[in-house]
Amino acid sequence: MAAYFDLYRGTRDGAVAPARAPVPDDPAARAANLKSAAYFLDASMIGTCEVPVEAWAGERLAHTHALVIAQEYAKEPEPGSPGRAWMRNAQPDRAHLRAAEVAVVLAGYMRNLGWSARAHFAGASDVDLELLLVQAGLARVESERLANPYLGDRYRAAAVTTDYAVEPDRPLAARSLAGRWRSHGPGWWLGAGGARPGWKRLADDHRPLHRGPYPMERIPRAPRPTTLIVPEEIRRVPKRGNLFTRALHGDLGERPKHERTRFAYKHPYAMAMMPLIRGMVPLQDGPVAERRRPALDEPRANAQALKALGYWFGADMVGICETPAFAWYSHHDDGRPIEPYHRSAVVMLIDQGYETMEGASGDDWISGAQSMRAYLRGALIAGVMAAHLRGLGYGARPQTNADSDVLHIPLILLAGLGEMSRIGELVLNPFVGPRFKSVVVTTDLPLEPDPAIDFGLQDFCGKCTKCARECPCLAIPFGDKVMFNGYETWKPDAERCTRYRVTNPRGSACGRCMKMCPWNFEGLLVHRFWLWLAIKVPAVRGLLARLDDRVGHGRRNPVKRWWFDLEWIDGVAVRPPHGANERDLRPDLVVRPEDMKIALYPPELLPPPGAREPVPVDRRAGLRAGATAETPVGARSRLGRH
Repeated sequence: MAAYFDLYRGTRDGAVAPARAPVPDDPAARAANLKSAAYFLDASMIGTCEVPVEAWAGERLAHTHALVIAQEYAKEPEPGSPGRAWMRNAQPDRAHLRAAEVAVVLAGYMRNLGWSARAHFAGASDVDLELLLVQAGLARVESERLANPYLGDRYRAAAVTTDYAVEPDRPLAARSLAGRWRSHGPGWWLGAGGARPGWKRLADDHRPLHRGPYPMERIPRAPRPTTLIVPEEIRRVPKRGNLFTRALHGDLGERPKHERTRFAYKHPYAMAMMPLIRGMVPLQDGPVAERRRPALDEPRANAQALKALGYWFGADMVGICETPAFAWYSHHDDGRPIEPYHRSAVVMLIDQGYETMEGASGDDWISGAQSMRAYLRGALIAGVMAAHLRGLGYGARPQTNADSDVLHIPLILLAGLGEMSRIGELVLNPFVGPRFKSVVVTTDLPLEPDPAIDFGLQDFCGKCTKCARECPCLAIPFGDKVMFNGYETWKPDAERCTRYRVTNPRGSACGRCMKMCPWNFEGLLVHRFWLWLAIKVPAVRGLLARLDDRVGHGRRNPVKRWWFDLEWIDGVAVRPPHGANERDLRPDLVVRPEDMKIALYPPELLPPPGAREPVPVDRRAGLRAGATAETPVGARSRLGRH
């Protein structure tokens, strides 16, 4: 973790925007926004306080208030459990690093709003963190030690000091039996009010660490993915062919070219994550120890240990697969060829946050931050994991959103983490639905691969067209799957999708298909019943898709809306000139599928590797490719596969 601590220390302060954002003057509204932003980053507890003079232990700044973070230790691996030797002495460092991540991002957010702010954490603090913990109501002295009422001493702290005035919290009262009953009574045990339940089984703390929080072991497995893959017909593609890269080079025109440089982080909160995401790219590669650590030749044990490590650090799903040649890009951006260099892939999914998605339209101003949050967390987990493997003597590299040599979609599919969905260029997981971003670690450590899964999604998506109906740019097909570059898939109009996401004038990027999908829900006790029905009773799948509309699933929940609508323009956060998308469920919207023209861009329509000049998208050729695409039935018949 050391290199990542160094990165966070170097980004804990920075330039302040030259003008202040139009945010509420109400200190309570400001505090609620910052606390929500911290919990969105998975902080364990947040408090606010005024900064007393005696709290300054280093350089004294003109900061009046502080946001204080308590970051809980991860679940402790049981004795003898997979990966325990790697993690047992690293709990404090992990908590310190995660607390630092929250503090650095929040400090950057406040500076982007136009107020001075600095992050403080272990090894880089100008304040007495213990004193601020007490002042912000996150800890009190019990038996001559500082303790949190829920976390005890199993946490580490960070803080952000600022001149941005927020409503302070009150310190904790002395411990009493009456207070204990209110705070740790039946409501807490059951998780009343949405709090994390005290009963371990409700919180899934009883599960072995390497299995993760979701019971993926109960999902039916299959010998191969539920969609046809023809490896010998797949042509590897260059990174230059990615449509977001094409937009950056001007292939889609001048406006997409300009907006591509900011579309996903044109909200000041998402912008605060960019220095860390970019700063992690140079850390993706590093030297491999000359001598390999012994006793790492058992693929199953290695796989379980890496899964445990991934979950311990914060991944929501972890799967493993071999890395076939067709999953690698053919060329780097500059035209250099890529030769596959690792045999296995550790594939991790990072949930983009159900609570925030509930309050959003899917294509409003928080959408980009949801993506950036997941990309940031994934890059950190994969970066630390890969560095650890290199230290053990095995080649390993994170393949992140910012710099990946592999295509993630086939690897998610092959690692048994989901099935292809109607959304198209997105694998859907039975527990977090489409609401995730992925990160991959490729390695030559011997690993046992996971089998594919089959939870009936092909039939379900065949009967449900909700994402296609609700797509703001009509890029998702209503019709059947096609064969595209050797893959069976519902292939979206990627050009149309990219144009909208890049140039969206009333929001940051877009994730509306994720928001509207019937599989975008949370709460395992309820979830498992519907999941059981969808898997075991195929006849009800169409009914479940229609019922999703009837119950209003997909509407915005105003209780969950916590962010300020702001747009980052020329280095300043301003009120968005075009407003914000406020779309809601549209069950009565009529779209004539026969009027939709889906353009496909197979490898022969992509720019050559390393092309520097614009290569305009040939939409007419793309429409012809879409109209003449082979059907999966035809492909199976041609190949003799049934």
